[in-house]
Amino acid sequence: MRKVFLMSILLSVLFGACHRTSQKNAATVVDVTTMQKSELFMILPDDCPTPDGMAIAPNGDLILACPNFADLSKPACLMQITKEGKISKWMDVPVLPETGWAAPMGITFDDEGNLFICDNQGWSGAEKAKNKGRILCLKLDGYKLKEVIEVASGMEHPNGIRFRNGKLYVTQSSLSSIQDPSGLLVSGVYCFDKNDKNIKITNTREDKNLITTVITKNKDVQYGLDGIVFDKEGYLYVGNFGDGTIHRITMDGNSNVTSNEIWAQDPSQLRTTDGMCIDDDGNIWVADFSENAVARIDKDGHIQRIAQSPDCDGSDGGLDQPGEPIVWNGQVIVSCFDIVTGPDKVNTGHDKPFTLAKLQLN
Repeated sequence: MRKVFLMSILLSVLFGACHRTSQKNAATVVDVTTMQKSELFMILPDDCPTPDGMAIAPNGDLILACPNFADLSKPACLMQITKEGKISKWMDVPVLPETGWAAPMGITFDDEGNLFICDNQGWSGAEKAKNKGRILCLKLDGYKLKEVIEVASGMEHPNGIRFRNGKLYVTQSSLSSIQDPSGLLVSGVYCFDKNDKNIKITNTREDKNLITTVITKNKDVQYGLDGIVFDKEGYLYVGNFGDGTIHRITMDGNSNVTSNEIWAQDPSQLRTTDGMCIDDDGNIWVADFSENAVARIDKDGHIQRIAQSPDCDGSDGGLDQPGEPIVWNGQVIVSCFDIVTGPDKVNTGHDKPFTLAKLQLN
């Protein structure tokens, strides 16, 4: 009974409040004949009905986070994929005792091989999970778990995470406690030291770890900062999901933000910005969640849609609601989230198989 109740709450969030939409925001129609056709990289096991964030382990394996919002009866887990293409479950993510589940979305490794996880409890939509999001540190010896440390707790919507120079940078896609005079959604970026422990987050401007905020101006898609990536020069790039914009953030040596500006925007090529990654040439790859598409942004901020799929089940390699790309072994691997629907979404429902797609870098 509890699972049925949780799923009903989840569906109400997924199909309503989490990504508010309207018919006037219907998916754009583009010429796909000039674009790359995505291919199937892997069909995932039943443990992974909702694949999301990815990171590369120190030994080169690909690690996949599965929050499993599509089936709350399945424990949220981390999957290990070897260079030879073998996939296996690495571990179930430690649950929050108050809710009984975990929700790993963005993940990243630090310079010592420890894994940090955005446990986005609030994405479940359950009232008891409200403002219960965590940043977890899994202290590791290779693949052996030695200790679980709670870096921060009380977060409303932790989503994307990156490690750089001893610090963690985390997007919070919603900061509803911060009321802007416009009435529009505020979201932001938090910064933690990798050795921080037990930081209590209030999701207000009183949080010393909150380093910058943005407003999502698209009234029909009130969902904020999501994807996050650094370039080699140290610029921080974050995607404002609802506005389809990429912000470039500059910081001083103490992680104080000195500028935060819209760096790239082109609705004809990129409408929503979910997970992001960067290749060796400095191109940023972005999952366009609502359009079933992936775009690439060059170092000058020019956006080009690289691939797009119609509504599909992903079995032929289609982009079945792409959540996050990652450059791995000379290809771009894309997780297919495949659960959210709405008037502006190409995706119309969750279905098997559960997949990862792939694109060529060039």
